[in-house]
Amino acid sequence: MAAASKVLTAPKPVRCAIYTRKSTEEGLSQAFNSLDAQREAAEAYILSQRHDGWTLVPNQYSDGGYTGANIERPGVRQLLADIQAGQIDCVVVYKVDRLSRSLIDFAKMMGLFEKHGVCFVSVTQQFNTNASLGRLTLNILLSFAQFEREIISERTRDKQVAARKKGKWTGGHIILGYDLD
Repeated sequence: MAAASKVLTAPKPVRCAIYTRKSTEEGLSQAFNSLDAQREAAEAYILSQRHDGWTLVPNQYSDGGYTGANIERPGVRQLLADIQAGQIDCVVVYKVDRLSRSLIDFAKMMGLFEKHGVCFVSVTQQFNTNASLGRLTLNILLSFAQFEREIISERTRDKQVAARKKGKWTGGHIILGYDLD
């Protein structure tokens, strides 16, 4: 009787893209900034998954100085185009709200990811959309991210109303014939 030999095959490569975002341009000119820190953490995570065939794609998807309230960002647009072109199997972010703070936009992106077989991983929030618990956690976190964005908007609006009531200038064009004190 011949002994059966077990053939070990390498796992199918999982092409991973890292997406980073920072809402303001403050600090982006530093040698090591928030975008660099997000990317470094995501690269380390991908490296820790190399036993499952995870590899980093060479393209960088990054938006410095862009809000997460919409998807009108060059980095996210290129990421979505590359997903549609079949070049990416997994999107890795530092935190969910780096990709989006809009529940509607995020749901659209997750639909696109699902359609193209792309999984989504958040490094610091420890979940992966390949599992049902990961998808549930993701939806809860995104709901809170949108809530936080709406609260910030309300606070800003309330502050401007209070400033106007006190006769303070709150921005915009100064009326012709008036000077800013």
